[in-house]
Amino acid sequence: MSSLASLAEEITSCTRCPRLVEWRERCAAEPPRRYQGQEYWARPLPGFGDPRAGIAIVGLAPAAHGGNRTGRIFTGDRSGDWLYAALFRAGLANQPESVGRDDGLRLRGAYVTAVNRCPPPQNRPTTEERDNCLPYLVRELGLLRSARVVVALGSYAWTGSLLALAELGAELPRPRPRFGHGAEAQLQTVEGRRRRKWAMVGCFHPSQQNTFTGRLTEPMLDEVFARARGLASG
Repeated sequence: MSSLASLAEEITSCTRCPRLVEWRERCAAEPPRRYQGQEYWARPLPGFGDPRAGIAIVGLAPAAHGGNRTGRIFTGDRSGDWLYAALFRAGLANQPESVGRDDGLRLRGAYVTAVNRCPPPQNRPTTEERDNCLPYLVRELGLLRSARVVVALGSYAWTGSLLALAELGAELPRPRPRFGHGAEAQLQTVEGRRRRKWAMVGCFHPSQQNTFTGRLTEPMLDEVFARARGLASG
């Protein structure tokens, strides 16, 4: 736990990507009317959840007026509303909503993080920005010693998670596993003398673009987390 805490401190002080630093601070200085007067976090975000989690949930990046405002990943936006409600239904969270860092939310068996730790303009980090941030995900996954399952929310998170596991010693299959909702891949990392088997599960990102159009439904999300729980316990 202390190592994750140390990593969190390092993440929150990061300034590796000038474009993202400028954007996260501009969003805080020029919020939409509904958030005017609120104090924004406006720093990079570490992961959140159970340090003994068997399931690591990986997203793209914080939302400009969600996590960048509240200071917790997937908190204060519609995507987070869907995600944490699903984790509650799956028995992985103690409450179905996440509105702020002090709202009492606790995760059990799950840890939520992202490939990038600052909100990118138009939700599109550059390859360089992804690679600047990727070492944080590598270290997080390494420190989550009980994790065996990665749920990747969207194709960007799928690719980032594959790259992170490769940095932990996994040999990626050829051809590289392709993202899809419900797609699965089996990998094994080699961390020093320790070998760890991982299962990756793909899930459409719970963005408004997907949930409003019905591309992602609550039953689809529930099926993913039921599968993830089964893989983690097996």
